[in-house]
Amino acid sequence: MSETEKNTKSIIQPLGDRVLVEVQNDSSQVTDAGIIIPDTVDREKPQQGKVIAVGEGRMTDSGETIPLQVKRGDTIIFSKYGPDEITVDDKEYYIIGEGSILAVIK
Repeated sequence: MSETEKNTKSIIQPLGDRVLVEVQNDSSQVTDAGIIIPDTVDREKPQQGKVIAVGEGRMTDSGETIPLQVKRGDTIIFSKYGPDEITVDDKEYYIIGEGSILAVIK
């Protein structure tokens, strides 16, 4: 675990079925001619990130906790429309509900 992960995990603990993710996609692209293509062009594409911390799990109506299927260190693909953006120590992270996670990259 990197020093950033240790520090961030101690500051931010997702609740319930939420996951703290460090985004791995570059939000903008530069063409060979030097033209910057903003991230708004690719709004439809899912994003990829690394799980930094996870909540305890989803609580059922009967009070049982169902653990999350992802764990710290997993690389995931998630919907661009699901996350809430936060900034901690000038670094951007997303908090994502487990339902917005599309896949785990093995």
